[in-house]
Amino acid sequence: MKKLLFLFLSGLVLSLGAQTKSNNFSPPLSEAIPESVGFSVERLARVETMCSEAVASGEVPGIVALVARKGKIVFCKAFGKADNQSNRILKQDDIFRIASQSKAITSTAVLMLLEEGKFKLDDPISKYIPEFKNPQVLESFQVSDTSYVTTAAKGEITIRQLLSHLSGIGYGFIDSDERFKMIYKKAGVTDAWTTEKITIGESVKKLAKLPLHNNPGEKWTYSEGLDVLGYLIEVVSGMSFDRYLRTHLFDPLGMNDTWFYLPAEKAGRLVSVQQKDKNGQWVPFPATFYDPDYPIKGAQSFFSGGAGLSSTAKDYATFLQMYLNGGELNGIRILSRTTVQMILSNQTGTLFGGTDKFFGLAFSVVTSKGEEKGDLGSAGTFEWGGYFNTQYFADPKEKIIGILLKQTQGPVNDNTGWKFRQLISSALDD
Repeated sequence: MKKLLFLFLSGLVLSLGAQTKSNNFSPPLSEAIPESVGFSVERLARVETMCSEAVASGEVPGIVALVARKGKIVFCKAFGKADNQSNRILKQDDIFRIASQSKAITSTAVLMLLEEGKFKLDDPISKYIPEFKNPQVLESFQVSDTSYVTTAAKGEITIRQLLSHLSGIGYGFIDSDERFKMIYKKAGVTDAWTTEKITIGESVKKLAKLPLHNNPGEKWTYSEGLDVLGYLIEVVSGMSFDRYLRTHLFDPLGMNDTWFYLPAEKAGRLVSVQQKDKNGQWVPFPATFYDPDYPIKGAQSFFSGGAGLSSTAKDYATFLQMYLNGGELNGIRILSRTTVQMILSNQTGTLFGGTDKFFGLAFSVVTSKGEEKGDLGSAGTFEWGGYFNTQYFADPKEKIIGILLKQTQGPVNDNTGWKFRQLISSALDD
């Protein structure tokens, strides 16, 4: 009787806090020696040499690098300092602001709700957030007073377009168009993160009133559409965005170090954002339009789907491993394999990366033409990075994950990103 009660309660917890049990069981990431998954120990050691030299030469203050293959972590090491002012040594489980690496996590949550039949991909976002009804496209702009004229867009913004950055929405502070930087700032849109007391819903409703770069579907424009989708998750799930991610994604996958705002007991593991001063020394990056200490300070009420999360190398590798497993990890089905296939399919034609890459519903993906050029990985390799100098990729063909975490802003002569991928590829020996 006790055993039956235990099984019932276990099933209830799973149904409330995760997606569903899976018929498959892929074990959580674990450590193994490189040879066991087809890597050359000597060649993989080049990654360590590269990271050590990058820190020693001042390219970066510190790096955590992780390499996994076939579900096994074969390299995970930290180099340099987590904070040069206090001389704190960087550790491999330290926590980094992952900024735009948050986008793929938000996209995943959206597709989880899609699988529950909450909406269709080509539904207009205005069906769930009415403020987006009748979008307008910017026609002309006056720099002198930031006034502008708009014309009616040719169509409504869809959920699919928000996921694939085809919505026409811009990105305020990092927008390539100075007009939109001014428009967003004047409107009080919170672009990515803040210590101020504001909610994602409040900011998104301000954003909904602003003009678009272009008609939805016509152009790839990097946008804070993932913030819009973070609010969509709240609307259709009936839960706060942070709570939805915790109960339906992070807890089921064991991503215990991934948070919008760090619990007090984890705050000491946060890596400092640093920049180089005029003497070439690493110093703390100052508060500008944002406070870089946002994960541990302030109102902690803004959950940015596009840029707000902090995480560790192993947590993010766990997330990527779920994708390499076709949507399952540790016996829990997060996404169906057909949904994963759709996420990694071409949603942008040649609007994103020409013939070398396309953008799916969560990631940039390498094409066969990109594979032929070399350096980018196998066709199907998916990737992205973050504002504070973080990068990742996952190669489904070779079953490889590579994660490189740093925390810098401002000009840096950092070549670790492209070198990292080349060194991993050249270390294969199977």
